Amino acid sequence: MKTPLILFLVTAVVPVFFGRTRSAPFWLALQAVALSWAAANRQEGWSGHTIGVLLEVLVVRAVLVPQLLRHAILGRDEPNRDLMPPNLLVWAVAVALMALAFEFGAPETSDWHALALGTVGATVTVAMLLLAANTSPLAQLTALLFIENALALFELMLPEAWPLPVHMALSAIYLLTAGVAAWLIGRPDRETPSPGAPGAGAGS
Repeated sequence: MKTPLILFLVTAVVPVFFGRTRSAPFWLALQAVALSWAAANRQEGWSGHTIGVLLEVLVVRAVLVPQLLRHAILGRDEPNRDLMPPNLLVWAVAVALMALAFEFGAPETSDWHALALGTVGATVTVAMLLLAANTSPLAQLTALLFIENALALFELMLPEAWPLPVHMALSAIYLLTAGVAAWLIGRPDRETPSPGAPGAGAGS
């Protein structure tokens, strides 16, 4: 169970420090694979609920949402910037937040629960820092989706999983949020006509 958690943590932390905006769909897809791996290991039997959750993660989070984001990136002509600004102070704050998140999970008696709680906390705190440090819509959407995936990972820690209709409703909200945001990101910016352009002085 530790291996998918470590993979999830890597996919949440490495792109924030070293990733670029156009690589966000890849990291989101890999994060969903780690999430589905953790869900498969967490369940003791292949019930209908387990299969539904795995299908939701693989179809929605690993395929559809990264494709929507990739399509939005292709439709938006902007430089391939760093997700997190390369600032030593910001990086130091991120490392401190991750350490604090794992300290928060340390009191757990089980190594698996401590690692899972630390992974969720580190993902959320680093994503929140990314929201504050980068005003790019694409970077902020990536941070928001990271938080959504961290919440899905937190669900795996619960003694009893949420009912499947609740899980599917949250999945629909996740997909709708990503779809609307990707559509807004992919829209071409409206240029203000120059004073000498045709129609600029209409009505004067």
